[in-house]
Amino acid sequence: MKTLLIANRGEIACRIMRTARALGIRTVAVYSETDANAQHVIQADVAIALSGETAAETYLDIDQIVSAAITSGADAIHPGYGFLSENAAFAAACEQANVIFVGPPASAIEAMGSKAVAKDLMRSADVPLLPGEYGTAADIDRLREVASSMGYPVLLKAAAGGGGKGMREVRGDGEFEEAFASAQREARASFGDDLMLVEKLLERPRHVEVQVFFDQQGHGVALFDRDCSVQRRYQKVVEEAPAPDLPESTRSAMRDAAIAAAQAIDYVGAGTVEFLVGEDHAFYFMEMNTRLQVEHPVTEWVAGVDLVEWQLAIASGESLPLSQETLNCTGHAIEVRLYAEDPDNDYLPSTGRIERLRFPAESARVRIDSGVIEGDEVSVHFDPMIAKIIARGSDREAACHTMLDALREVQVAGVATNLELLERIVGSSNFQTGPLQTGLLAELPRADVDAMEAFSLAMIWLWESLGRRSDLAGSIPSSPWDVRDGFRINAGSEVLQDVVWGGKRCSIRGEMRPARQSGLAIADVLGFTMTVEALGNALLCDGAMGRWRIEVSQRDHTVWLFATPLASTSQTLRLEYTRQHPGAARGQQTQARSDQTAPMTGRVVKVNVVPGDSVEAGDVLVVLEAMKMEHSVRAAWAGQVSEVNCKQGDLVEGGTRLVEVEPHAED
Repeated sequence: MKTLLIANRGEIACRIMRTARALGIRTVAVYSETDANAQHVIQADVAIALSGETAAETYLDIDQIVSAAITSGADAIHPGYGFLSENAAFAAACEQANVIFVGPPASAIEAMGSKAVAKDLMRSADVPLLPGEYGTAADIDRLREVASSMGYPVLLKAAAGGGGKGMREVRGDGEFEEAFASAQREARASFGDDLMLVEKLLERPRHVEVQVFFDQQGHGVALFDRDCSVQRRYQKVVEEAPAPDLPESTRSAMRDAAIAAAQAIDYVGAGTVEFLVGEDHAFYFMEMNTRLQVEHPVTEWVAGVDLVEWQLAIASGESLPLSQETLNCTGHAIEVRLYAEDPDNDYLPSTGRIERLRFPAESARVRIDSGVIEGDEVSVHFDPMIAKIIARGSDREAACHTMLDALREVQVAGVATNLELLERIVGSSNFQTGPLQTGLLAELPRADVDAMEAFSLAMIWLWESLGRRSDLAGSIPSSPWDVRDGFRINAGSEVLQDVVWGGKRCSIRGEMRPARQSGLAIADVLGFTMTVEALGNALLCDGAMGRWRIEVSQRDHTVWLFATPLASTSQTLRLEYTRQHPGAARGQQTQARSDQTAPMTGRVVKVNVVPGDSVEAGDVLVVLEAMKMEHSVRAAWAGQVSEVNCKQGDLVEGGTRLVEVEPHAED
């Protein structure tokens, strides 16, 4: 193998290139118009533009990608994960073009590409299954009938694809039709296939998977197991290897079942067999992903291997580098997925420019896999992942500590992220002591907002009062004494700062005075007394809440502030606020966003109303899609539709008022 085309983008494309480069293999990137300046394009030896902007027009276009491989002289194609990685037609097209497909044969992809077919195959191989309807002709009426006979709750699933797309919980017959239609649309957009199946919903299960690898000579190994139970919307957020607190008998039986599943379809390459595990440790086959998984780094670290290197070797006809007997599982590894999304707003994707991006330094214990850098745009068209952060230790406790330390060093500004949620997860007793289960996020204790709210406002006041010059200065000084706010070195000064934080106007009052030690100030604000020191473009403050370092990024009047604890286990404060224009009316609050506005930038996939329609509170008015995820915009109140400001296919920005509803007149 001399030249490798990566039929993907973002983090996974960059990760594949890293191994290929180490092996001396020339790399070829493909890219959409949106990705012209993306990191995978910059890092590749050759980059070929694809015609189009969306995933369907570019990374899912088989003809364009195969043509790019031929044009570039590539003798192999690595599909990464997502997009065409589990598309049998793509694997077949590569073979027809005499280009090596770095993955299993088309027959294996086809067998496991349909969850319906896969379930039938697993039943024949005596792999345990949940009750459900897996027939290939399953339509809404048949699935509804099966759901009623099994009893709710049930899980609707797209027969093709994975990654949590096209999945909906249904807890009653009244929800079935809407859930079915939404899951179908999502499946069609993500996989080009809207066939659905239904299975009994297992309450409070664990999600445990086994990494398998087979060569072309028929030899296979199981590279241990991973727990992927921490999820939102059936998409993984935290993964770890090995799966903790799993009885050895269950672990062994699950690995045997995974090997049997792969052998049943004459598998070749990297694959992952996924299981649901009940509280009684009984396990059930869920699906097999015929590709490299997002979470593969945790297996790499505990097994001491490079799975991409294995993939390239096996695709070239080589035998497995290690046997089952020579494989060893050492230590523990945890991975978290840093997404551009808002956990406080139903995990809606967040788009825009990344104004600031800081990661901890990579080391023997911390690894960062990312495909973006500071200044990049998060597009509405693709997955919202910013990076994967991987930590390891001698045991699970050590890995948790390392991960927490790493997360506290991460800084992101410009887009909403799940960073604080990741800190809460890894730092929680729910995660550290378990038991792990897929409903962990719903049961995660809420952060004590009241306890930190005043301190957060104090941090904002400190920066606004000491950490910056006036707007006319245009830069951050190295000394707080250079601020034009009335402060004098030999006298105290009361300072009032007006900002909008959390959707509300806040007037923060505090006082500064000089400290006895030169170069320091004492600040009294909201009951906190702190000694403050300027250090380059940062502030250091020390008080009853401990020692903190304050840094910022800003764009126009928007400020992203990062207050990092230096000598405690407290969570890093990441605060976004807006400076008020001079003369803004006191007490004024920002206008609350209506439920009838677009909560994110996205494309309109369905409009359910026309002017004159009568609606009830909670009725679905418009369905938006962004990054292959759907969101329903519902009526905030009962009334009559007076205006519809969008149509199917429109790309709308977050905050756009989509539908006007006049409330019903009170009797």
